[in-house]
Amino acid sequence: MNGERKAVSLPVELYSRIEQRVAASEFRSVDEYVVFVLQEILKEQGEEEQPFSEEDEEEVKKRLRMLGYLD
Repeated sequence: MNGERKAVSLPVELYSRIEQRVAASEFRSVDEYVVFVLQEILKEQGEEEQPFSEEDEEEVKKRLRMLGYLD
């Protein structure tokens, strides 16, 4: 993700807290840290929306039908 960028404003206190984390990490900047954290959050949310594949869903439905829970 090295394309075009947009600016985001952070409260000074939050920025300072992130700076402290960056200093104790492998991140090179606050920007790099914030991008990483936001990407991770978006990944997690995407996985929660569809926790398993369509094949998995069909297998669950098949088993529920066999048990008499679905018609």
